[in-house]
Amino acid sequence: MKKTIVLVLCILLTAALFTGCNKEDVEVLNVYNWGEYLSDGSEGSLDVNAAFEAYCLETLGKEVKVNYTTYASNEDMYNKLSSGAAVYDIVIPSDYMIEKMIREDMLLPLNFGNIPNYQYIDEQYKNNYYDPESKYSVPYLCGYVGMIYNTAKISDTPTDWDAMWNEAYSGQILQFNNPRDAFGTALYKLGYDVNTTTTSEWDEALALLKQQKPLVQSYVMDEVFNKMKNGSAAVAAYYAGDFLTMYEDNGDLAFYYPKSGTNVFVDAMCIPAVAQNKELAEAYINFFLTEEIAVANAEYTYYASPNTLVRNSESYKATMSEVHENAAEILYPSEPVKSTYYKNLDPDTTAYMNAGWESLKVESATDMTIYIVASVVLLVLLVLFVGVWLRKRTNRKYY
Repeated sequence: MKKTIVLVLCILLTAALFTGCNKEDVEVLNVYNWGEYLSDGSEGSLDVNAAFEAYCLETLGKEVKVNYTTYASNEDMYNKLSSGAAVYDIVIPSDYMIEKMIREDMLLPLNFGNIPNYQYIDEQYKNNYYDPESKYSVPYLCGYVGMIYNTAKISDTPTDWDAMWNEAYSGQILQFNNPRDAFGTALYKLGYDVNTTTTSEWDEALALLKQQKPLVQSYVMDEVFNKMKNGSAAVAAYYAGDFLTMYEDNGDLAFYYPKSGTNVFVDAMCIPAVAQNKELAEAYINFFLTEEIAVANAEYTYYASPNTLVRNSESYKATMSEVHENAAEILYPSEPVKSTYYKNLDPDTTAYMNAGWESLKVESATDMTIYIVASVVLLVLLVLFVGVWLRKRTNRKYY
């Protein structure tokens, strides 16, 4: 890997010295991805975007700049893209969001003649419900949502979602900060279909989230990493790959898949309808399916890979076993995990879910406002009391 990094740097240096290209000749590829979801050169990893730029210069004969930005949730990505606030050539949504974006004509069909490495994607990840003909997406990473808990704070061995509602862990529970995943935890706990269209079941899930709210330390996305690593929280629902990242910094952490069911997901590379450089985007996707790049991304993120080149790589297997002795079983379970995909909800159900989520968050904000106002009032009363007391002491001196 270090040799690869040196090679990339040499190619980039040579390009800077000898190409003589004008800025107008540089092609820009705008990539929008999840945070912490790509090998970026940190901690000795391969900088895959720099490697792609070097590949373009050396193999394609063009100077390319990858403009890389990140988002925290599918909904954030969708809202920004649908609003027209920015233009991207590559996005990497989750399955249910891909289904939604296809229905809304937000994605371009791919030219697989430019993506020959698609042959390395495992067949079980092709022609899935969200893209039945595999026309719009190429699987990138995959996995399951599970439960992460701190064995130094939780003495028993939890097996289901109940740990997220256990009053014994009050103030140490982390919940997802997005409606789909947060409602998912409640629906799974209730034994309901997470894709239900029955409003009474969403009402029950909302009631359960409101019951949980006083116990929640924080609603999080990427913030979960620091909180679980430094031991400030006891339990959180999050992704299996991210557990391995946290475990490296805190050996007290443990992981399990809830027995009543959980979410299975696939995140896939797609080209938005507003893309300005489709052919270069397809070259980027194909490059990401090569063994070296796919392994680098899988090793950096610790997520499961749908790429057979990764799964068959001996170096990858060895690396992951060093991270956690059961890494292979966590990422690629030998026993089936009871799981379901999130599917694209109809507009009415989506609106109902979002309204419920807003009521939950507004209630949280209102509670905080009341707390702040009460604190200010108490402080003012304290100041007035001290002022009156001091005035009386001062007056006594003149009696």
